[in-house]
Amino acid sequence: MSTGTTRDRILDALEGILIDEGLSAVTLESVAAAAGVSKGGLLYHFPSKAAMMTGLIRRLADRAEEEFRETEESGEGVVRTFLRTSLPSSKHEAELYWSIIAALRSKESMTDEARDLVRYFFEEWARLLHEELDDPVLAETVRLVGDGLYLSSIAGLAQPDPELLRQVMDRLTAQADRSKRPGRGGNGEEAAGEPTGGTGGTG
Repeated sequence: MSTGTTRDRILDALEGILIDEGLSAVTLESVAAAAGVSKGGLLYHFPSKAAMMTGLIRRLADRAEEEFRETEESGEGVVRTFLRTSLPSSKHEAELYWSIIAALRSKESMTDEARDLVRYFFEEWARLLHEELDDPVLAETVRLVGDGLYLSSIAGLAQPDPELLRQVMDRLTAQADRSKRPGRGGNGEEAAGEPTGGTGGTG
């Protein structure tokens, strides 16, 4: 089995344990068993629990980078993409990100690199929003709405009425269309509609 495949199997196993049992159940032994590798094989890739968590978050960061690139290259525009994806795309995603945020509270399980990567998820969306809009107050409003929707969703809090949420999205995108810097995408030909899920609200 290739190194890359083994590494991914270990990270997949880590995800599963985080979601099903929580951070306290994550040990080198439990992850190795779930991944079907020896403890020595796991240590070859990840010498500690903190290193495993960093590896998992780095993999999520790589996926986020791809989403950021697609957002910048698409004609939809940053604001519309960010708001459209401001709810988790699946229960798995919601539970995974909630577990990671909980893990941030544990100093022994998270490296500075992991914390910086999680912060980057949020800060990069903020940068893209401010780059697209010439109104910094509106950019911050959009960011706070998207982040709030995402974080409240993964925390299992009550969500707003769908029709009211649609009106909020429509109003924000209409304002954003009037505040786009010259040459930016998303011309407002379609309504924003309801969020469809993704990692938009992670920053």
